Amino acid sequence: MYLPKHFDQSDPQQLQQVMQDFPLANLITLGPQGLLANPLPLLWLPDAGGAGRLQGHVARANPMWHDSDLSVEALALFSAGDAYISPGWYPSKQQHGKAVPTWNYITVQARGTLRIIDDCDWLRDLVGRLTDQHEQGRQTPWQVSDAPADYIDAMLRAIVGIEIEVRELTGKWKVSQNQQAANRQGVIDGLQQQGDAASMNMAEQVRAASA
Repeated sequence: MYLPKHFDQSDPQQLQQVMQDFPLANLITLGPQGLLANPLPLLWLPDAGGAGRLQGHVARANPMWHDSDLSVEALALFSAGDAYISPGWYPSKQQHGKAVPTWNYITVQARGTLRIIDDCDWLRDLVGRLTDQHEQGRQTPWQVSDAPADYIDAMLRAIVGIEIEVRELTGKWKVSQNQQAANRQGVIDGLQQQGDAASMNMAEQVRAASA
């Protein structure tokens, strides 16, 4: 990915936080007909001395698990939000008109070796951990044990596990760092005026990068 120095985010904690907070990734692999892209929720796990592991599952009917070339590294793309940025928000635009639209976004790319895991016990443990992570904080969290055992067994037979041993994490925080302070504040104000969740999230990201 094109990565100008001022947009480079190399803090491992920041990168890991994005993968935990925005776990739905686009997993890119290479198949016999070319590139395969599958949106999958992935669970990041720390790994002593490394960049960690990503675990998830796909439907058994999905050809990705048997068509992907395991000798070629997989690429998981995570997004932590984006927003259109209007040049009308820049005070400098009023001064000289030299401004154009752009798009702000935060993305993390995880690259590593893909492994296929067709093991019912492994999958049962993974599904339990995924469920616990995403149900936490709910008034009545759903648990795997809430469903009939034979139903869960059938569901587990219909999926296949995947694991990526992450070799490299790359983060790009394009949040108006290349703009002067007044323009960054204009972006924050413009996004906040829009008021939707995505705009408010990006306003906070621009503010944090400006601190």
